[in-house]
Amino acid sequence: MRQSSLFLPTLREVPSEAEIASHQLMLRAGFIRQLVSGVYSYLPLGYRVLRKVTQIVREEMDRSGAQEISMPAIQPAELWQETGRWEAYGPELMRLKDRHDRSFVLGPTHEEVVTSIARDGINSYKKLPVNLYQIQTKYRDEVRPRFGVIRSREFIMKDAYSFDTTREGLDRSYQAMYDAYTRIFTRCGMDFRAVDADAGAIGGKGTHEFMALSDIGEDTIAYCSSCNYAANLEKAEVVYQGQPSEEAAAETERIHTPGVKTIQQLAEFLAVPAENTVKSLLFKLDQQYVLALIRGDHELNDVKLKNMFDANVISMASEQEVKDILGSPVGFVGPIGLEGKKVTVVADHAVKDMVNAVTGAGEVDYHLKNVTPGKDFSVQQYGDLRNIKEGDPCPQCGEEIRFARGIEVGHVFKLGTRYSEKMKATFLDEQGKEKPMIMGCYGIGISRTVAAVVEQNHDENGIIWPRSIAPFEIHLIAVNVKNEDQLKLAESLYETLLAAGYEVLYDDRPERAGVKFKDADLVGLPLRITVGAKAAEGVVECKVRKTGESEELSTDQLLDYLKATLSKL
Repeated sequence: MRQSSLFLPTLREVPSEAEIASHQLMLRAGFIRQLVSGVYSYLPLGYRVLRKVTQIVREEMDRSGAQEISMPAIQPAELWQETGRWEAYGPELMRLKDRHDRSFVLGPTHEEVVTSIARDGINSYKKLPVNLYQIQTKYRDEVRPRFGVIRSREFIMKDAYSFDTTREGLDRSYQAMYDAYTRIFTRCGMDFRAVDADAGAIGGKGTHEFMALSDIGEDTIAYCSSCNYAANLEKAEVVYQGQPSEEAAAETERIHTPGVKTIQQLAEFLAVPAENTVKSLLFKLDQQYVLALIRGDHELNDVKLKNMFDANVISMASEQEVKDILGSPVGFVGPIGLEGKKVTVVADHAVKDMVNAVTGAGEVDYHLKNVTPGKDFSVQQYGDLRNIKEGDPCPQCGEEIRFARGIEVGHVFKLGTRYSEKMKATFLDEQGKEKPMIMGCYGIGISRTVAAVVEQNHDENGIIWPRSIAPFEIHLIAVNVKNEDQLKLAESLYETLLAAGYEVLYDDRPERAGVKFKDADLVGLPLRITVGAKAAEGVVECKVRKTGESEELSTDQLLDYLKATLSKL
């Protein structure tokens, strides 16, 4: 491609709306342009990268035995109502009506659609297993689109769906996808880790997220450096190591605490450590109210709470709901005196061992001291309800847990029969008995993967593309196109490199050398060949973008050098 003909609107200044390196560089290098918040166009170089990632995904999905299809982006509300996700999915679901007032959604995912296809097209165990996938634009009404294409309202996604007759079959399909994802992200040149995760709105049990390690990642990864344990923060298991206290339970005491509403304020006011206090938080899980108790120095994990009750929707109770259900003002809620209230009380394991703790008194400006579970209040169920902390023991080997940040680029789920039972997607087994298909689903954020690669591969001058997904492999630069020797050699090399099968971006513009070099660093192709002052001697400079290593070569050495060097990039 001749750069003089390429649509490449680079920017010298960092756009004010771009917060992170990948967003800044993809805008500055002319890879993307924003239309409205969270919606982007891919310009020629950006689209070439997107296509290369897509091709890697397609090759590995086909290699795994999955079959590519294409499903509609617009989906009727009836399908989502069959599974209950019309209400459960939340405000991120982009809903619309047609001229006949019929409700539709713009698909954020396709579990309902693909299940309807399977129930209409599969009726026997002889047609299973099968894995269907597509690569398509998805839509989610993000409350806060940010970080460019990492969190956007419109994005490219690969979603696959497996159908099996047995749980063992699902395990095999799941492992095939796990292995395919490992190959995909390795080929894309990513530093990634697969971690245990929660299924969220998709549903199902057994799931892994593939995380691109990055300091700007929105997800926290809890991992162990001594073994292979890694989990998303919302999923990471806390090992219960508590032991009963030998402290004697004292008589409960009502304390006036004017204006004290937070744990920090309470600890300072009473001069007690935060771990001696109890937070009481009221949630609504589907149609049930649950009061969750957690030690004051811990953070409640609402995903764990949601999973404890196998709920579809969880939300923090409003101030009015707290008053109506508990008869207590927000900031002073406690677990005592709830007899007859329509609320279930649960607690984190750590609360079980507390003696003489401080809790809310259920009335404005008052707390209670010397509160002990069992003596002063009852708990219907204890469980792991808190976020893991750095330094906590690893649930596998007992060594210390550490934290890292990550960008979710892929997710694999074992759905089981969550969708097939609700939508009556069944098959006849060998005995002629009707059974629900056992499903898995597997997603990759393709556009997000592009940004994650940039986030991991850049410097102060621009992007550093891995060869596998670079828009071009080689950036050929004629320093001065008005110099006959340089132009003649550059043109000859361009034709030679194309004939050898290389992807070449040839900067034939009548620009100053400094402009060309700055643009080359910004765009970040793996290898730069500069035709300059020694063109008359048949000598060029080759420079590796990633390492900065350069050397001068005669043109008859060039092809051997490229073969050896590019294979390492």
